[in-house]
Amino acid sequence: MIVLRVKLQCQPGRTEDVVAACERLVEASRPFPGVIHYDIARDITDSNALIATEVYQDREAMERHESLAELAKIAELLQGGAAAGPPERTLYEVASSE
Repeated sequence: MIVLRVKLQCQPGRTEDVVAACERLVEASRPFPGVIHYDIARDITDSNALIATEVYQDREAMERHESLAELAKIAELLQGGAAAGPPERTLYEVASSE
């Protein structure tokens, strides 16, 4: 199992654009084959920070998921000035879970 945590720091005034795109991404991701869980939430201490927690069956499922058009739209927004900095990305390979 693969767990990916991504933190996006958005520019003030651009966060709602990213949130709207993230809503579409969550809707497309949850039924996607190989996705176990897919959540995006706001940091309760910083309304311009979004944190995605993504759980995949395996690395192949994660790589297939990266081809979603909804994910490309978020990347376009971030590269177009919505990001306040580069995403923080942490990948965990989990051998078992309860």
